Amino acid sequence: MSRSSLSRRNFLRGLGGAAIALPLLNFVDVGRSQAGPPAFPKRIVFWYTPDGTIQNAWWPTGTPGSFTLGRIMEPLEAFKDQLVILENVDMGVTYSGPGDMHQVGMGGLLTGRELQAGSLFVGAGGQATGWANGPSVDQYIASRVGQTTPFPSLELGVQVIGATVWTRMCYRAAAQPVPPESEPSRAFKRLFATLGAPSDPASAALRAQRKSVLDGVSRDFGKLNARVSAADRVKLAAHLDVVHDIERRLDLGTGPLPAACALPGAPPTALDTDQVGNFPAIGKLQMDLLVAALACDLTRVASLQWSNAVSATVHTWLGATQGHHELSHTGDADAAAQETLTKMNVWFAQQLAYFAGRLQSIPEGSGTMLDNTVIVCVNELSIGNAHSRYDMPFLLLGGCGGAIPGGRWLRFPTGTNHNDLLVSLCHAMGLADVTTFGNPTYCTGPLPGLVTA
Repeated sequence: MSRSSLSRRNFLRGLGGAAIALPLLNFVDVGRSQAGPPAFPKRIVFWYTPDGTIQNAWWPTGTPGSFTLGRIMEPLEAFKDQLVILENVDMGVTYSGPGDMHQVGMGGLLTGRELQAGSLFVGAGGQATGWANGPSVDQYIASRVGQTTPFPSLELGVQVIGATVWTRMCYRAAAQPVPPESEPSRAFKRLFATLGAPSDPASAALRAQRKSVLDGVSRDFGKLNARVSAADRVKLAAHLDVVHDIERRLDLGTGPLPAACALPGAPPTALDTDQVGNFPAIGKLQMDLLVAALACDLTRVASLQWSNAVSATVHTWLGATQGHHELSHTGDADAAAQETLTKMNVWFAQQLAYFAGRLQSIPEGSGTMLDNTVIVCVNELSIGNAHSRYDMPFLLLGGCGGAIPGGRWLRFPTGTNHNDLLVSLCHAMGLADVTTFGNPTYCTGPLPGLVTA
């Protein structure tokens, strides 16, 4: 192998490695080479919290026409007119196929599909499974609307531990999980380290150097293509697609920044992201980075994953002494445990209120960024101690550019499948041609009346 080939290999490895790690690349410059994106683009953010909720404290009371938010959702009172609560939406597909209850809930949450058969992961009761068996809706939407932004999608996490089917909800394709970035300093570097005007000599030189390396990689692939088998040529073509996508993203870094773009301060590098007591601080940093990334139009599709299924996080700042998953297994008669779990879910709602407030504080025309964004709140379970995936606590916040009117509690027929919600989210983001998502057996089309524009 030549020295130039080795240098290019090391360069790509340093930027994130193989195709599966593309989301970890950290070299994007901001801006647009085109005339510019729509003034106020639609955006979608998937907001995950783990291990189910406390039903009697989560659901509102009253009627769909006149309701009061439940205790867990009380921190969102100021956003009540921008909330949509969805009742009777089940994850029916997760009752089919291999895997334990958390595995199937996490893998099917955004894919709408069963898990693959396999022995990669052995869960409760010795149940073995592989990864999810198709793309997640965020990655599908990103593949359709993310080609004019430096990042088609952005995945952030808060103490997401391990690389397993329990910790991944985003998939580029079957068995291709997309890892969330749980280190704020790395996320900052990836998003903002090379942010600068195209006339900046240092930025221009760095961009030229990177394009030169990528040109060399393309030439290497071309030479190798003629000497390998047909099966290997397919693999090379997939890697070359990644290189071309990197080149495209570099070309996007040559234009003015959106008016609302305000660069965040760099996160403290000394922050121990493995220390459980830092969970709130890490979450706030990630929320602030995500708001900045959206405001700078680095992406229009994102996710923020608070821990993972079977979360071991001990919410010490709330007085908890047991991990989230351990507490979620306690019975309904354990009043102390139920109260602690309720406080934990209230805390997550407070974080959601902070994030929504940040979006609402940024003007866009006669409205705000929140009016043009929808936050999709999801969980792999509805009830932790029963491992139920019926009547999921799905919640939408924000208008998505007028596509999703708020202030509604929508009750659907019993047995409605969440695949229909995934179709509706595609429609909200302007993909009206999508008629099914995930396993079509569990999909009848969009949820009636959810998306109105």
